[in-house]
Amino acid sequence: MFTQSIYHTIQRYRTLQTNRITSLPIVILMPHSACNCRCVMCDIWKGNNNPKQLTEANVEELLGALKKLETREVVMSGGEALLNPNFFALCRLLRNEKIKVTLLSTGILLKKHAAALLEWVDNIIVSLDGDETVHDQIRNVPGAYRKLKEGIDRVRSENPQYKITGRTVIHRLNFRQWPEIIKSAQELGLNQISFLPADVTSQAFNREQGWDQSRQHEILLSKEDLPELNLVIKSLFREFEASFRNGFIAESPAKLEKIYTYYAAFYGLNPFPYKKCNAPWVSTVVEADGTVRSCFFHKAL
Repeated sequence: MFTQSIYHTIQRYRTLQTNRITSLPIVILMPHSACNCRCVMCDIWKGNNNPKQLTEANVEELLGALKKLETREVVMSGGEALLNPNFFALCRLLRNEKIKVTLLSTGILLKKHAAALLEWVDNIIVSLDGDETVHDQIRNVPGAYRKLKEGIDRVRSENPQYKITGRTVIHRLNFRQWPEIIKSAQELGLNQISFLPADVTSQAFNREQGWDQSRQHEILLSKEDLPELNLVIKSLFREFEASFRNGFIAESPAKLEKIYTYYAAFYGLNPFPYKKCNAPWVSTVVEADGTVRSCFFHKAL
């Protein structure tokens, strides 16, 4: 084990020092292209009428490369990965090779698949957009929050220690709800919650042509919203000081302030926050049709 660890460290060093990838710790798979939500900040669901999915044969073909590159974790993303009827067969192939499986999910199908998730998935990251009312509005699915809660409860009833974390995209329609999002995450029994701003300019998330200015501003905060956003963020530091200290909120206060500077940058009030990207040397994305990207936001290889 110690020798393997040294070898892995050397391979990671070689990868980071050169343009040749000899070690790829994380691979993101998209088992199914469709989604069971119709989120206002995402267009993946608009392709639901032409779904694509990975098969067991597809993943078996990948295993040789994953082993050669010493992949340690596969993140099942989407769309909604659980829509693939062979999802757990894909997980079994990966777990049999000692590869950790993480699921990114809307949470709607957790209750139905709780037992299999506990057997074949190491941890789950769910999307959370607000309290029950706001979450359902943003997801455009009546009862989405209730189903998410029922799914978490079912998993936890069978294994109280199982790790389920949350991820929230902060944008125009929910930034005022930020304190309620944290409280909802606590009430749902999540282990942690993290936050990021909305992408409105790339062609990711099934936006082949990208969004025009009008569509961007449905999600982008207005210039007039920015002072209120700043106040909301400052209030979080006071109200949830303990949650920052104990790591329930994944980001530091300094990182959350970058969400303000990100939105302010659209109006020339400051530069966009610096973001160092290591995706091509640490992870890659394989989509449901087999397309490979170094990142969700990059062109296909």
